Amino acid sequence: MSMTRSPRSVRQRAVLGSALAAALLLSGCGAEVETDAKAPETVTVNRCGEPVEYTVPKRAVAYEGGSADKLFSLGLVDHVHGYVMPPANPPVTESPWASDYAKVKMLSDDLLNKEIVVEAKSDFVLAGWKSGFKDERGITPEILDKLGIQSFMHSESCFNYPNYPEKHTPFEALYTDLERLGKIFRVEKKAEEVIGGLKKRVEAVKAKAPKGDPVPVFLYDSGTDQPFTAGNQVPPDDIIKTAGGRNVFDGLDQRWTQVNWEAVAKSEPEVIMILDYGDLPAEKKIDFLKNSPHTKGLPAVKKNNFFILDYNEGISGPRNMDGLEKFAKYLGELKS
Repeated sequence: MSMTRSPRSVRQRAVLGSALAAALLLSGCGAEVETDAKAPETVTVNRCGEPVEYTVPKRAVAYEGGSADKLFSLGLVDHVHGYVMPPANPPVTESPWASDYAKVKMLSDDLLNKEIVVEAKSDFVLAGWKSGFKDERGITPEILDKLGIQSFMHSESCFNYPNYPEKHTPFEALYTDLERLGKIFRVEKKAEEVIGGLKKRVEAVKAKAPKGDPVPVFLYDSGTDQPFTAGNQVPPDDIIKTAGGRNVFDGLDQRWTQVNWEAVAKSEPEVIMILDYGDLPAEKKIDFLKNSPHTKGLPAVKKNNFFILDYNEGISGPRNMDGLEKFAKYLGELKS
């Protein structure tokens, strides 16, 4: 387990490292990012808990907004070939990096699969474990290794990755990803800058968080017979906690998970956070909660305390801090 794996992608495309003989200027949100001209051809970076050797990717494929946002925030649009964006994601035109999305290809509006990656002649795929990468769909890092295609997984999805698990709190997982991607793409200085900016935003929210007992918050993802919600392994848990609330299911060592309505009722949430995505608008979810016998008596419902969290603010990515700042403002106004 402690030995470094060398995927076929390293041996087959080590020539890519020669491109590092000169500094490359990358654009992202108007910023120029300079790579290290003296960087080695390969660098070893953890993929979850597994040390893996990487060459600098030139045709990266990102799955979902969180993945693409991480790459674009680091100024790596010139290294991105395209993205796969399933229907759950809001339009990319709403992204702070909309201009970067416009420069690369939309490869599919469905789930990530091996055929898409191979057809794109990709040399790098960024996704989460059990979301983009999944045994059941036949696309895993191990399978891509055998095809000579490099891959990287969101650290917040690594806690149950087979053989090489790794566990972080959600915001720390975001920082870890940006740091590691910075090393893989040889833009460490830009990564430090981006991480520093995100951390400052978190600290600013912490400094203004309401005092006293944390407000109990229930995140409603979906589900009528049984609700899906957020455990402590996904960004909304840190968003709620940092803003001065308490995720009523923060004791669940899970990502997105199913609970029962009895547990929700017992938790007596004062606020319900609605994850807004897909073909069921937040307003319809709120209408369901107001009329369901399971939830219409909840304190949050009676007081009409609903907060809408955009999908890309709730999955791992730089927009987590947008969601954090909005929710912090909401809680502050609620308690004032």
